[in-house]
Amino acid sequence: MKKIKYVSKADNASSRRDFLRCASLGALGVTLSELPLNRVFGAQRPRELLIYVGTYTTGKSEGIYLYRLNLASGELKHVATTKGVVNPSFLTLAPSRRFLYAVNEVEEFAGKKSGAVSAFAVDQKNGELRLLNQQASFGANPCYVDADAGGKFVLVANYTGGNVTVLPVQRDGSLGDATDVRQYLGSSVNRERQEGPHAHSIVLDPANRFAYSCDLGTDKIMIFRFDARNGKLLPSEQPWMQVEPGSGPRHLTFDASGKYLFVLNELHSSVGVFKRDPEKGSLRELQILSTLPKDFTGTNTGADIHVSADGRFLYCSNRGHDSIAGFKIDPRSGALTALGHESTRGMTPRNFAIDPTGAFLLVANQKSDNIVVFRLDQKTGQLSATGQLAQVPAPVCLKFTEPFS
Repeated sequence: MKKIKYVSKADNASSRRDFLRCASLGALGVTLSELPLNRVFGAQRPRELLIYVGTYTTGKSEGIYLYRLNLASGELKHVATTKGVVNPSFLTLAPSRRFLYAVNEVEEFAGKKSGAVSAFAVDQKNGELRLLNQQASFGANPCYVDADAGGKFVLVANYTGGNVTVLPVQRDGSLGDATDVRQYLGSSVNRERQEGPHAHSIVLDPANRFAYSCDLGTDKIMIFRFDARNGKLLPSEQPWMQVEPGSGPRHLTFDASGKYLFVLNELHSSVGVFKRDPEKGSLRELQILSTLPKDFTGTNTGADIHVSADGRFLYCSNRGHDSIAGFKIDPRSGALTALGHESTRGMTPRNFAIDPTGAFLLVANQKSDNIVVFRLDQKTGQLSATGQLAQVPAPVCLKFTEPFS
């Protein structure tokens, strides 16, 4: 089995359409209200959920952590740690829940300037992980990974490489050599952060027809038609959407209908609303709002964005202000109305996640080494701290799944 040489740098489509699209919240935008509960959770609601935690391993972290979330109290309990995997900063689950994929956010792999993606088999009794293989991502410092609805491919965004890659999934869940690599070109106005392309995410739409990729370095949202049979990213009628110079698009998500797309701009700490044509994949900008209070004068960068389980609210994380910004979504127009901010009770919130029942929002505070649990008021969208937290070194990414036993 291939080993990573580390060079530091700061089984079916219906399950995807049901639980996992709720669990990943935002990446695909389906809500619990659209689904019978027995299709989401089985015969009854679970009393707890599992959550995988991706981390940076340059400090005290040992790899990928697994926790249980009590859905009554919000308490987090450690279950297991998958050790020996380097910088598993971003995670995704296969539609079948049998496999998990983690980027290895490194600059060099197998003697080449590339990061990697690690494939794991998921123990169907307890959720623990077993490494299957590692595959080159064909670009340095991969920072985002998404699985397609058929469970046949994973899509990877390579930040330093400035490109996106499609990797095929073998029958045993392991990854094969790339079926497609798309290199981005260009730069933008921020000389320190936008000297070249920096692919920061790639997300498939709810129908598995289009892939959208935020390029922080060129201020573009790249748009591809996704060939789900051959694992290819094909030119779309509108190849990209240009956003405001210097804004630095980072992550994106869909509303419940799939007709609107929300983009978090890292460098401008703003969120953009776009009208989306589900048939053509094209985008049209409707609105831009700040994710910060008007009186904030410090340094901040945006990190993550998700829609609530019921599709009524949108949330964004602020690093610097160290808060979650909330917005109400108008279902008819996609327009956002600001709700305010909640402190993350920690430093540098990266990824956060909303549990599929909509009861809790969990924040990964990277620099204070903790995951903090908030209760989410499903009527107002407001957040309130539960007092529950878990100490996890350098947490970056949170992924929910239902219990296996």
